[in-house]
Amino acid sequence: MPLQIGFLLFPQIQQLDLTGPYDVLASLPDVKVHLIWKDLAPITSSTGLVLLPTTTYADCPALDVICVPGGAGVGPLMEDTPTLAFIQRQAAQARYITSVCTGSLVLGAAGLLKGKRATTHWAYHDLLKPLGAIAVKDRVVRDGNLLTGGGITAGIDFALVLAGELYGTELAQLVQLQLEYAPAPPFHGGTPDTSPAVVLEQALLRVAPSLKAREEIVERVAQGLA
Repeated sequence: MPLQIGFLLFPQIQQLDLTGPYDVLASLPDVKVHLIWKDLAPITSSTGLVLLPTTTYADCPALDVICVPGGAGVGPLMEDTPTLAFIQRQAAQARYITSVCTGSLVLGAAGLLKGKRATTHWAYHDLLKPLGAIAVKDRVVRDGNLLTGGGITAGIDFALVLAGELYGTELAQLVQLQLEYAPAPPFHGGTPDTSPAVVLEQALLRVAPSLKAREEIVERVAQGLA
């Protein structure tokens, strides 16, 4: 029977959070990958790419791997009862519970990060602790069967780590080679510590509105978890 891998799909998803690890995991042998949402209507990502769910919460089979990507739309998900119930139900029997970027905040809202080491996008790292997590600033963090990836592009790293867990290092390296995943960014940066101060300042200004909104959501969710 194929390994059942499910990615949560939702309005305003960050498409690379999904498509990066999707390409890695869908390249593995004997897997069935699902894109899951409440219904089968087209979903528009935060950058306008239109994606199609392949199954619904009601029809989704039991998953071996559940993955929650991040994106601008995670705020509403953190207080969406049907979504949190679906994640909790699947997580109860999944071999691996995973996320990319701010998808970890949704796992936290579902009560799945309590006492667990986890990571997320650098701009929202401080929101992990109120959700019960032990925040770790790494590209990929594992705690038991919980695997969380950092911001956006870290989803590829996360998926390769998971591929190694599922099928061994050699096959994971084969997929990495097939995808020619050998990052050589044209600029030295990409993290708060390595980016020029002026770039970091601009980035912080850009995320300020969403950070404020998510802080308010996390505060409400944390009260409910307590």
